[in-house]
Amino acid sequence: MPRFMGFVRMEENIGTPPQSLFDAMDVHIGERAAKGIFLDGGGLYGTEDAVNFVVRDGQVTRVDGPYAEGKEVVGGWAIMEYADLDEAVADQREFADLHAKHWPEVTVVATLRQISDGPEAPGD
Repeated sequence: MPRFMGFVRMEENIGTPPQSLFDAMDVHIGERAAKGIFLDGGGLYGTEDAVNFVVRDGQVTRVDGPYAEGKEVVGGWAIMEYADLDEAVADQREFADLHAKHWPEVTVVATLRQISDGPEAPGD
């Protein structure tokens, strides 16, 4: 079965999500974990302690956070396994709908990408 990675991107320092979103996410993730869909995931701290290694022209440079140029950051991630792409897309929509319902004042980008198991293209 294909595996997918979901990302949640949002502006940094927008505050803590409402408790109702945490509660809804606990139910959402719990149901998927019980079905074997949700394999792993979690939230991420802000970029204040982040470390990047930039490779440019064959040289590696370490760049420590925070990063003033970043407008959006990845706030959370999940690895999920679905029967097919249609099921994955429908479930990611449900995930986005939870954010729209419980935290409507915040812009959130919920991204879904298929995980590659090799050099082949998605769907091969």
